[in-house]
Amino acid sequence: MFIITLGSALIYHFATEALQVADKPAGSVYYTEVADSRYYSYGKYHQNPVQVKPAIEQQFRGIVKQVYDYSCGSAALTTLLNGYIGEKLNEQQTMNGLMRYGEYDRIVERRSFSLLDMKRFVTALGYNSGGFKGQFSDLAKLDKPAIVPIAYAGFKHFVVFKAYRNGRVFVADPALGNLSFSAEHFQEIWDNNTLFIIEPPVGRELPGLLALQESDMRIVEDSVIDRFAFVDVRYPTLMMEKNADRAATMRRVLDDDPNSDNYQKPIDTYMRLYYKRK
Repeated sequence: MFIITLGSALIYHFATEALQVADKPAGSVYYTEVADSRYYSYGKYHQNPVQVKPAIEQQFRGIVKQVYDYSCGSAALTTLLNGYIGEKLNEQQTMNGLMRYGEYDRIVERRSFSLLDMKRFVTALGYNSGGFKGQFSDLAKLDKPAIVPIAYAGFKHFVVFKAYRNGRVFVADPALGNLSFSAEHFQEIWDNNTLFIIEPPVGRELPGLLALQESDMRIVEDSVIDRFAFVDVRYPTLMMEKNADRAATMRRVLDDDPNSDNYQKPIDTYMRLYYKRK
């Protein structure tokens, strides 16, 4: 008994004191796989830790999410100032600046911000900026992010243009996150072909938060979305009817359908029971 107790104490000391176990990084998940997936086996391959992040974190990477329904302009401007210029503003600070330097009465009246309001606030911050109107070919060759207005799903909206790659326009949407449109679709919703650009100070190191990443290129084609998101679901009613018939009680009655070939002749039918809650 003494030997067993001593052995247990030594094992406990070895496991807790002799081994140095590093802290597990935040968000790490450790998993194992059986040696041969065709058979259940106690021999497993031990894998390296995998960093797991919530999907919404990637979806809004580098984006300041709008707090209010009408604040897409201030959120888009904050996203551009922080992600491209290197400011560290929150949406409320940007909204206060837009209200202070913009056309206050018109902002209150229309419950939204304009590109002119943005220019006045950006100028107060000490940056050069400007609104421009151009063709899609100009936007496709643009090598910097810009705020673009779109008319999408029946409402006006501001998003940040990130880049044009392989026939798709990638944007940072303060309401929906990082997404992309086909070139044809974007040209349909691009409102008045206008854009707003901010020039960073010469020599400043830019954060690059709005640069395209590999995860941005994992797109779903519009045709696939249309096929599966708007598909008319059809249930196999014939199979459901057959299953209901199997569970029903059969009885023999006279056919009372005057349009039937078996009118007034005995036929076999299925009597189903239906239940409803009180």
